[in-house]
Amino acid sequence: MLKLKNIEKEIFDDYVVNHPTKSHFLQSSEWGEFCKIKKHLTPYYLGLVNENDEIVGATLLLQKHLPMNLCYFYAPRGFVVDYNKKEVLKVMTEKVVNFAKSKKAIFVKIDPDIIYKSYNYENEENEVKTNPDEVYKTLTELGWKHLGFTKNFETSQPRYTFRIDLTQDLETIENHFSKTTKQRIAKSHKLETEVEIGTDKDIKEFYNLMMLTESRKDFVSYNEDYYETLYEIFNGNKNTKATLFLGKVHFNKTIATLEKNLKDIKNQISIMPIDNLSKSAKSKLQELERQRKNTAEEIEKYKEYKEKYGDDITLSAHMIISYGDKAWVLYAGNHNDLSETYVNYNTYFEHIKYCKENGIKIYDQFGTIGDLSKDNPRLGLHEFKKKFGGDYIEFLGEWDYVTNKLMYFVFTKLVPFYRNMIKKKSKKELNNEINKNN
Repeated sequence: MLKLKNIEKEIFDDYVVNHPTKSHFLQSSEWGEFCKIKKHLTPYYLGLVNENDEIVGATLLLQKHLPMNLCYFYAPRGFVVDYNKKEVLKVMTEKVVNFAKSKKAIFVKIDPDIIYKSYNYENEENEVKTNPDEVYKTLTELGWKHLGFTKNFETSQPRYTFRIDLTQDLETIENHFSKTTKQRIAKSHKLETEVEIGTDKDIKEFYNLMMLTESRKDFVSYNEDYYETLYEIFNGNKNTKATLFLGKVHFNKTIATLEKNLKDIKNQISIMPIDNLSKSAKSKLQELERQRKNTAEEIEKYKEYKEKYGDDITLSAHMIISYGDKAWVLYAGNHNDLSETYVNYNTYFEHIKYCKENGIKIYDQFGTIGDLSKDNPRLGLHEFKKKFGGDYIEFLGEWDYVTNKLMYFVFTKLVPFYRNMIKKKSKKELNNEINKNN
């Protein structure tokens, strides 16, 4: 006889982090506590236990409070169970739904970490371990409502991502990088860029770069305190870690390297004969002259940057969340200037190496798109992440278990419609006001 009960966070975490297939930071108690503080959600740490009080399944449930004493529940990337065991999944569903009903929930949402399709860096389909069609069938039979095979970021968590298998040797991982990525990392190394691990004192700098990124791209960011709290909570437990990677240019070092390169180029030019040059020698001289001109221009450019920014500048700041043997690139902010240094590429490369050296087996770039049409504004993000050679992953998607059909309709259909109408009306009024003043 299986029963669902609240369990202590330490016991909950020990089960989740060690689960062979469904361990995910979004099911950690750290995420639950973070959501309690910053998202005003109520976390429940539930375990499905047998007659010997052994845990056979678990889930973090986040309660979102609604007007009229109603609510709904969300198990991010949950449940933490073996989805091949239909009876366990059935009981888990029944117990969680009954728990939700007792709290006047109108629905329960899950988006399990079940891979629907997977393709390697050469676009060859990978074998998927958990049979997604069978899981789809089982969830449907149990009363779950699938919300569709969405293609962008319509769902609570991305339906698509790129994952790199870090159990491969580093040479193999690098060989899967695109040619352009290898070249840009090499260029960044030649410019003596550096990637450092930050501390809580660097959150402000990270936040500033997130703001710059927000101004260029279509996504919603958070305030500085949001990131400070996340960093603090995920660095307070043995199972989790938040690591800041800061990609920097130290101008004196870069300028010195370029000046050395310029000197070497001039020396090569000086020892070449002036007269009677062969065709190949003329070509070599022209190439050296081109390099001399470009390097001299680069030196002047970096001197101007130094005058503008001081001795150094942080161009990229990435926050990596690790949980057990997995890591996710949760947030990445980049400066508007000096993109020609390719520090962003070098920063990615350095935290891939760092994760591998620290026993991480799966490195997740946390989100991309399924709609690859040329007019998709997020296609650039997809193409950038693709260049690092990870497996292109599509998850099974979101599911709702409806416990109050009327209020579910109101919440999912009428409320969004009303909000959209208000938004359009406000936009129209604003445009009218602008036109009136012009």
